[in-house]
Amino acid sequence: MQNGGFTVIVLAGQRPGKDPMSEHFGEPRKALIGVAGQPMLAWVGAALAARSDVKRIVILAQDSDALLDHPGTRWLRDEPRVTTRDSGASIVEAIGDTLKAMPAAYPFLLTTADNVLLDDAMIGQFTARADGADVAVALVERRTLEAAYPGNKRTWLPFRGGAYSGANMFWLGGPAALDALAVWRRIEQQRKKARAVLGAFGIGLALLIAARLVTLDQAMARAGRKIGVKARAVVLPFAEACIDVDKPSDHAMVEEILRKRSA
Repeated sequence: MQNGGFTVIVLAGQRPGKDPMSEHFGEPRKALIGVAGQPMLAWVGAALAARSDVKRIVILAQDSDALLDHPGTRWLRDEPRVTTRDSGASIVEAIGDTLKAMPAAYPFLLTTADNVLLDDAMIGQFTARADGADVAVALVERRTLEAAYPGNKRTWLPFRGGAYSGANMFWLGGPAALDALAVWRRIEQQRKKARAVLGAFGIGLALLIAARLVTLDQAMARAGRKIGVKARAVVLPFAEACIDVDKPSDHAMVEEILRKRSA
């Protein structure tokens, strides 16, 4: 791994419009919603700050510095590796701008403030297996989640051999990752997202995935070649890796998991 460590970007901003979770919990900033006694951002920050191979933690949000005014996150101001950057309406553009502003900081691990169950084992396994790729995505197989938490509802991506859900960790291994972000940005800017995805990766790949004729690894390799990057899928064996806090039922579930961990 380049320079023996990596930089982390934590996405902690708000989506455009009203955020249902912020409204439900009466907290204007989603990243500061309390979970088991601490703001979500504090849980993620603690998991990252505990690792010696994390060179820097960049908190990316609108009015990002204000996130550290909360009593539960104020300790992050005293952590010398933590810095904040403000983002605009486009999170993809903000990520790209951060990479361009920190060209010596590769590789980057990208995660989110609502990834509250993030822990050392998840980070360690993902970064070890993603190392060497330009872009890598963490996922959990459906069988893994349902064996641990039967009936839990997730969005599943079906491929030949299994279905997978995202785990809110991404690897941006070097400057070539900017090419992948540029594709993501073009898709983000278009109103007809499905058509934009087909334009970026080709209708052939879409049909192969829809018919479940390709495995996850085959699809990632083919998509990477299409945009000129080395892309990799990292399937994690931890069910909790794909449980983020996107709705009140997730919040209750994550609190229960954290209580069991502490016990």
